[in-house]
Amino acid sequence: MAIKVHACHHIEKEQVMFVWDRIGWLSTALLTPAAVCFALTATAADEDFSTLSQRMQAEKPKFAQRQQALLAERYDLDNRPSDTTTMSRGKPIQVGVHVKLPRSMTWEKLAALTPDEVREKQLWPAGFLPLPHPYHEAGGMIFPKFLIEETKRQTERDLTRFDLDFDLPDHFLPEFPAPIYLTTRPDLGDVSQGKLVTLASFNELFKDILNPKQLEGLRLLVTPFPQQQFNATADRRSLKAHPGVACFDCHANGHTNASTHTVGDIRPNEHRHRIDTPSLRGVNIQRLFGSQRALKTVEDFTEFEQRAAYFDGIPADATRKGTNVLERGSQVHFMAEFQALLDFPPAPKLNVFGKLDPANAGESELRGQTVFFGKGQCATCHTPPYYTDNSMHNLKVERFFKEVTINGRTASADGPIKTFPLRGIKDSPPYLHDDRLLTLEDTVEFFNLVLELKLNAQEKKDLVAFMRVL
Repeated sequence: MAIKVHACHHIEKEQVMFVWDRIGWLSTALLTPAAVCFALTATAADEDFSTLSQRMQAEKPKFAQRQQALLAERYDLDNRPSDTTTMSRGKPIQVGVHVKLPRSMTWEKLAALTPDEVREKQLWPAGFLPLPHPYHEAGGMIFPKFLIEETKRQTERDLTRFDLDFDLPDHFLPEFPAPIYLTTRPDLGDVSQGKLVTLASFNELFKDILNPKQLEGLRLLVTPFPQQQFNATADRRSLKAHPGVACFDCHANGHTNASTHTVGDIRPNEHRHRIDTPSLRGVNIQRLFGSQRALKTVEDFTEFEQRAAYFDGIPADATRKGTNVLERGSQVHFMAEFQALLDFPPAPKLNVFGKLDPANAGESELRGQTVFFGKGQCATCHTPPYYTDNSMHNLKVERFFKEVTINGRTASADGPIKTFPLRGIKDSPPYLHDDRLLTLEDTVEFFNLVLELKLNAQEKKDLVAFMRVL
């Protein structure tokens, strides 16, 4: 058997995990690169797809239980729907703080401490640490069950992974299917007609609304192409050979369904971020794309996704599994043109400058706007009318905790993160770049600590009320 040791420094963490499992879960300190390569080469020849899939299905409950135990430790996962506030199509938003505090601690007591005191006393709430992927060592795209079921019903394409399932409860996720608003036809309101847009339905829904070039762009956005876990190779994570993943599988209806995976541009694996799928609403006013990559156009990002992110940034895998190289002058341009039409949902309480119309806003919302532009310092980064400064900022959250690895994810310095727009924010839970904040109330408590704002209870409540109407 030929062993190509020189090529093995590029192996992925999921492959190393596979080796550990096969040779007895040895400590990393005991495995030299050459030893890992030898074991990997030997076991790859021993384990065919049937054996691989059966083994991973048998291991699946162990990792699912591990993740659910982590979520239960960090959060109150109860369903607490609002009686008054819904997303754009009617799903109630979740209310209240769901992050759990250390025993005998209150948010007021915690906010009174310095970052050094929080760090040394290890009082940073676990729910404010980076959230691991449902199976962080393996990573890859994973979809909520409701998206899997509807996609399968419409297209007979199954996005189920045999090795893991999505982890967060549905009541914390965006409404599904999400409404679609177009900058070119605001008179139509939601043009989705309450349907998920797929390859089976896009033409019927949009043939009388879009021009032929835009319609072709949409077709490409709902067309599946090979991806790291969903393809026709023997190391896929679908039981059957698979046509792949479409852009709108994660960005359902041009919005988000909270599908997740691990970012492809960070190594080693334990430092890779879980990714919160951002909404595509309002990409026409954005100037940075990717939470940290700072790509300058949506065209750049479209090409990046197909060539690199779909394959965890591994060009050899992209070639082997079937990368889709898009033509910049037509296909990429057409896709971008459609994406640029996706608008934010209506916000009837805002005026033409993106601030509250006093004649329509409530007292709490008006007080919240004052906090947003004043003591809360939110507008330092989130400027109206779309509530983004199209820049990146480093929150330096690592001031509050000591580095720790949990469920395969190392909590350390996140670095600078893109300022995402807050327009329509109530439609896009969970929050932050990795889904760690389940509600707007959680988000306010997080930033109150990170920015050392010392907001009181009423100011927090009013700030949430303001963000709900953006």
